[in-house]
Amino acid sequence: MHENVGLQQVSNNNQFNFSQAYQTYHGYRVHSDMSRHYFQASDKITYGGVNSLKILGFYSDLKYETPGGLTLAQLAIDPRAARPSTPVVPGALVQNAGIENKMTYGGAVNQWQITPNIRNVFAAYGAYVNFTNPFITNYEQRYERTYGMRTYFEFTGSAKKDFKWKANVGMEWSQTNADNNDYGNRAGVRDTAQSLDKVNTGQHFFFARYEETLYDRLHVEAAASLNFYGYDFKNIYPRNQTAFTKQTFSPQVMPRLALSYSITNNFVWRASASRGYSTPTSAEIRPSNNIINTSLGAQYGWNYETGFRLRNSDETMLLDVSAFYFHLNNAIVRRLTASSTEYYTNSGDIKQPGIELYFTDWIIKPTNNGFIRGLQISEALTISKFTFGDYRDATTGYAGNELTGVPRNVSVASLQVKFPESLYLYTQYNATARIPLNEANTFYAPKYNLVQAKAGWQHQLSNKSRLEIYAGVDNLLNEQYNLGADPDAVGNRFYNPSALRNYYAGFNVKF
Repeated sequence: MHENVGLQQVSNNNQFNFSQAYQTYHGYRVHSDMSRHYFQASDKITYGGVNSLKILGFYSDLKYETPGGLTLAQLAIDPRAARPSTPVVPGALVQNAGIENKMTYGGAVNQWQITPNIRNVFAAYGAYVNFTNPFITNYEQRYERTYGMRTYFEFTGSAKKDFKWKANVGMEWSQTNADNNDYGNRAGVRDTAQSLDKVNTGQHFFFARYEETLYDRLHVEAAASLNFYGYDFKNIYPRNQTAFTKQTFSPQVMPRLALSYSITNNFVWRASASRGYSTPTSAEIRPSNNIINTSLGAQYGWNYETGFRLRNSDETMLLDVSAFYFHLNNAIVRRLTASSTEYYTNSGDIKQPGIELYFTDWIIKPTNNGFIRGLQISEALTISKFTFGDYRDATTGYAGNELTGVPRNVSVASLQVKFPESLYLYTQYNATARIPLNEANTFYAPKYNLVQAKAGWQHQLSNKSRLEIYAGVDNLLNEQYNLGADPDAVGNRFYNPSALRNYYAGFNVKF
């Protein structure tokens, strides 16, 4: 059951929004229930005619059970079962394995138009996360306190017929202080302490961006950022350390260059090159094996992309095609110990070339006449060949193997039909190729074909009120598939079966 409410109050200089959502889900598998509560409020105040202050806050409470992965043999016996116990390790149901994540966030953004050509944006934010994870082998509790700020100045050139430009320069800073604690798990109840750690991570970066448009045809964008990152930690139990150990990463420059050219008003070519850089998270620095990994480095890589966009004059048809190549170096990789606790390491490089295509067209443009009052088709296609480069674990090399968890091809086609009396029908067909489940490519999740269908009726109650009633079916073909496989799982427990054919219905009202 899913419910949400949104409210908005608008006056001359103020806009207030409030939203609330609740969802509960009784899972397809044993021990896979979920519940979620969410509240968000924002208030935007306009002052001085062109300046504004926006305040935002939300609270999220998410809780779900984790049934755990199955082996291929266990999947064949009962796909709805949770991970069973063994003579050595208890199962997911016995240990009441699951996740509970509570997050509180607050922030404010001020936009100040200093002059007609200079604008400043300043934001400050803070968050508190209470994360609990009863797992098969331990009971993790993590408390994270994050705060930060971001500011930049935007300079806009005076408008000219054949030349427009804009530039930004600014900085961002954030700090996260975390208590990462692990205890024994006694049937879902926290037991004695195993390891108690404090991990504080900090990062800041400076950035600049320039863009210009020539003759309303050529658009050029150049940007760069200088990034700093470091963390410090200490073990409270069992080593009782009194001083923090510090780890600092070398500053990194991340440039980006992008071009686009309008060959005609409806045909645009584009190209870009950029460097990405990702430092390890606190959960990767100190994972569930309770060992802080001071040797874990950042991953980085270059991404190259080119493509074009074609549309017709009334924008009822759009074709967008892109080709890309991303080369990831020093990849951060998740590993599992024999007891299923996780740790992370840097391991070689990953090559990621691919093509993406999106096409949509109103075969019959929306109209108020006839039996079919609108017919739209869409297709999203991804073709990729992600492979390991110089990539290995302690004993084996995997150069040339397919990247785990990524299918070669994914095609999503849809059809939308509008009928009289505001009736509509929407169908979607997802064809996904087989998915490699381990680095040796000896296990694959089979390809699958998913069909979804939804029908609904919309009715205008008044000038400001509207009612919609709908019903639908997921997995119409009753496919057996794994939407959330666990790559490289210990004991070949890769499989997390998804629900077979299922149905839903609902309504929404707007006043």
